[in-house]
Amino acid sequence: MKGIDIAIEPGEFLILVGPSGCGKSTLLNMIAGLDAPTSGRILIAERDVTDLPSKDRNIAMVFQSYALYPNMSVAQNIAFALEMRKVPKAERDAAVQRVAALLQIGHLLDRKPGQLSGGQRQRVAMGRALARDPALFLFDEPLSNLDAKLRVEMRAEIKLLHQRTRTTTVYVTHDQVEAMTLGDRIAVMKDGQVQQFGTPDDIYDRPATRFVAEFIGSPAMNLLRAARAGDRLVAGDIDLPLDAAQRRAVAQAGDAVDYGVRPEDLQVNPADTSGALPGHLAMLEPTGPETYAKIDTALGTLTARVPGKLALHVGDALTLGWASTAVHLFEAHTGLRVKTGAPDHPPSK
Repeated sequence: MKGIDIAIEPGEFLILVGPSGCGKSTLLNMIAGLDAPTSGRILIAERDVTDLPSKDRNIAMVFQSYALYPNMSVAQNIAFALEMRKVPKAERDAAVQRVAALLQIGHLLDRKPGQLSGGQRQRVAMGRALARDPALFLFDEPLSNLDAKLRVEMRAEIKLLHQRTRTTTVYVTHDQVEAMTLGDRIAVMKDGQVQQFGTPDDIYDRPATRFVAEFIGSPAMNLLRAARAGDRLVAGDIDLPLDAAQRRAVAQAGDAVDYGVRPEDLQVNPADTSGALPGHLAMLEPTGPETYAKIDTALGTLTARVPGKLALHVGDALTLGWASTAVHLFEAHTGLRVKTGAPDHPPSK
């Protein structure tokens, strides 16, 4: 970890997202008291818990592996932590019934974990954490072991659960779709550092670094290495669209700039063909409501995302256009976003 400073608001759902090895699970383990930081402090509800063991931090954690006791029933699994804390049986039973109703698992209370589906086991793991009524809820990639359809269903259930309980939550994932759909705010991590911390809209519309721009968004942002020529950017012998504020910023930038456009901001065969880029369709990926098109151009292969079905075939000639307001610029040598000196206007979607 390198200089991480994050403040989480009460009731907020914070996402730690990044590729494998970026440090997100290590940071979560420090919050949980499973790993000790070499410096700095960890505060939960304004209480310094840096040197406290996990059991004294008033937290609850849901793991990727569920970690249920196979010889106990669902009800016993949910109540186990309360029993260890010497909570009276009547209170334990009330807590089990409360979380079972919340998670709609009342009909499963007498079953053992081996009799449950993956989604049901995950609900029991969440129920066990909820029964403690913690100050902080920690999730460590809880949906990684589920199939694609169940992941979508459980993602929605976790979001609804948070809306009902408003328990402060820190959630670790490598899945940027989970990050964008679940989080109130997101910390994008790389190599033990937070690259950007903000709302999903901030991170998607105004990525602070080239890494964030590439990592967040599916399909990934199209990025071109461009050379600076005064206040212009040139890739090969093609002059790339810039508005006045971007030209002023580029004039102060280094010799090379990374020029980015998101797939949904590329227009295939635009009505206004002035400055349009010619190309040939290399591949189509229909998804039902939209289509991903890979297009070979003089600038390389670019990906466009268009609504519905594209009435084109592989090899067809076409043109690509995009508005300068949809452009993202990054310094090639640092990867940092080029500041234009004017407010960023997210492109229309």
